[in-house]
Amino acid sequence: MSASMKSVAPVEGTRSLAARETLTSGVLQVATLLHVSQADLARILGLSAASISRMASGRYLLDPEAKEWQFAALFVRLFRSLDSITGGNDELSRQWLRSYNSALSAAPASLLGEITGLVNVVQYLDASRAIV
Repeated sequence: MSASMKSVAPVEGTRSLAARETLTSGVLQVATLLHVSQADLARILGLSAASISRMASGRYLLDPEAKEWQFAALFVRLFRSLDSITGGNDELSRQWLRSYNSALSAAPASLLGEITGLVNVVQYLDASRAIV
């Protein structure tokens, strides 16, 4: 093999153990930063409270083949957008999440337990973040 044709290790996909550990950890960190309870996180991800408890103790990883994976990715995306908008001010992010929003016709936190609500909040944040 010539020097210009170096062996490149394959990139691990979203189904890898590392990806599962990363998203699971990320979701738990976001929930902690936003003061989202385990019961509320269970509703957001469509999991049982027992599964969230196992996640928190390291005995359960999110399944990339299940809907929980997509909901988790959206929840982390919500945080990243909100964090960008608030300049990393976690208290301001928590306040925004729990305050009435006239564009959403509700407090964003109250919408996250439904698929359409989670998507609408993420889209709202993405659109707000894009404004220059």
